Amino acid sequence: MDIHLADTEQQIAFFCEHFNAIHQEVSRMIVGQESVIDGVLTALCAGGHVLLEGVPGLGKTMLVSSISRAVSLPFSRIQFTPDMMPADIQGTSVLMENESGGHELTFQPGPIISNLVLADEINRATPKTQSALLEVMQEKQVTVGRRTIKLDEPFCVMATQNPVEQEGTYPLPEAQLDRFLFKLVVGYPTEQDYHTIIDRTTSGEQVALNAVASGAILNDMRQIVRRAAVTDAAKTFAIRLVMGTQPHSAYAPTIINDNVALGASPRGIQSLMLAAKVQALLQHRYEVVEQDIRNVAMAVLRHRLVLNFRALASGLNADALVAAVLQGLK
Repeated sequence: MDIHLADTEQQIAFFCEHFNAIHQEVSRMIVGQESVIDGVLTALCAGGHVLLEGVPGLGKTMLVSSISRAVSLPFSRIQFTPDMMPADIQGTSVLMENESGGHELTFQPGPIISNLVLADEINRATPKTQSALLEVMQEKQVTVGRRTIKLDEPFCVMATQNPVEQEGTYPLPEAQLDRFLFKLVVGYPTEQDYHTIIDRTTSGEQVALNAVASGAILNDMRQIVRRAAVTDAAKTFAIRLVMGTQPHSAYAPTIINDNVALGASPRGIQSLMLAAKVQALLQHRYEVVEQDIRNVAMAVLRHRLVLNFRALASGLNADALVAAVLQGLK
C-alpha cells in the first residue's frame, strides 16, 4: 500500500487492520494482559520506548519476543547484571585474522544493534552501562570510538524492572526514565487466566506465531500516526495536564505543590500527543480529542513525576497524583 497516495479513510483502515492483527497474534501466546499488549503496541507504533514494571514470572519477556515474531523483526535480549560494561551492549572492535594472514580490527556489533531490544532487569545495570542506552534511545545511533552506527527503523527498547527486589539494583535516573514513552505496570492474571495458562503451557500444545506485519508496515503505521490531527481543545487540555504536574504552575493543584519536586517536561507532552494519536486512530478518527489524552495520561506521566520526601513518607504514589490532576481538569 502506498501510504503517500492513500486518503484518510484508507490510512485509518490500514492502521487499524495491522494493529489489530498484531494484537490478535500476540494474544495467542500471551494470556490476559490486554491493556499491557495495547500499551506496548501503542508505543511501538508511536515510535517510543516502553518500561514494563512487574514481579518476575508475569510474561514480560515472552510478550516482547512474541511481538518480534508477529512483526517479523530482529530481536535481541540483554540480561543486565551489575558487572556488565557499555561495550557488552554496544559492541567492540576485535583483532581478527584476515585472508592474507595479517590482522585487522573488526567491529563486532553488540545486542543493542537490532530492531526490537529487550532490556531485561534494566535497573540491575550500573549507571555507566545505563548511560550507554541514553544515546541509543534518543538518537537511534551507537557511537563506539570514532564509529557511529545509525540503527535501522523501526527501533524500540522494551525494558523490564522488578519493583520489589532492590538489593543489587541501581534506580534509573530521571533523564533515562524520561526517554520512555510509557511505563506500564504488569499485574497478576485473573482466575480464569490461570486456567488458560495451565492448559496452554503444561500440555503438549505448541503455539507457533505467524508474521502478520513487517518493519516496512510498522514504518508506514508510524507515518500515519504523525499525520493525525489534534483539535485545539485537545492541545490545550494536554498542555494544562502537563503543567498541572509541575509544582506551583498555574494549573497545579495543592496536592502537586505539596508532594512533587519535579513535574513532567516538554518530552512528556510530546509523548502524550503521539500516544493519543494512536488512540484516536484505533477509534477510527483522524484527530485527537480530550478523551484520547485521558486514556494514555497515566502510562505517559507516572514515571515523569519526582516525588518529594513528604509524598514518600505519606505513601502517595505517582498514579494518585496524576489522577488528582486529571480530576482537577474536568
